[in-house]
Amino acid sequence: MAEKVTIGNAELWHGDCSEVLPLLPRFDLILTDPPYGIGEAAGKNKSRGKIATAKDYGNDDWDSAPPPRWVIEMMRARADWHIFFGGNYYELPPAKCWLVWDKDNGDSDFADCELAWTNLPKAVRRKKWRWAGMLQENMARKEEREHPTQKPVPVMEWAITQAPPSVMTICDPFMGSGTTGVACVRMGKQFVGIERERKYFDIACERIENEQRQCRMAV
Repeated sequence: MAEKVTIGNAELWHGDCSEVLPLLPRFDLILTDPPYGIGEAAGKNKSRGKIATAKDYGNDDWDSAPPPRWVIEMMRARADWHIFFGGNYYELPPAKCWLVWDKDNGDSDFADCELAWTNLPKAVRRKKWRWAGMLQENMARKEEREHPTQKPVPVMEWAITQAPPSVMTICDPFMGSGTTGVACVRMGKQFVGIERERKYFDIACERIENEQRQCRMAV
């Protein structure tokens, strides 16, 4: 049975997106980072010898396989615009606009870039944002890494800005630790997130609630 938590203008669901998403209305944008099926959840991070701050996120199986094609197609049917990180791992139509996150990693075991497939009618876009190790791009607002495939909030904010300005409702069916939701809070967008793993759902709730509180204090 799926559980719903409402935090301000964010609606968070603990459950499987294949069961929850069909119950929800259409969205302007689905922005998500599904499992790539490369085993990143299976304790890889702690063995990255070149990363001095490698963290043990545990040994889980949620990244043992990518979502089945019908789940990808279901997500495409539920929104006007789509941004899927890891789109190079899935069967998707040719894209005019790929979003390229240049991680500026230097010498590390991580990929130099990550790609997001989109259906946006524009040219390829690139954002350079350092994330690995202690030298994050914005040390004044350093982000804690709670999830092995977590994205920086500014990268998700940048991704949102690539969609048309009319986009107001955003869904992340593979919410993870809630980064897309944090970005939506900062940008005043309505957010719906779905996450199957309990520990990451709880982390997402806490992060989004904290961001809502900070935004209210800043007003």
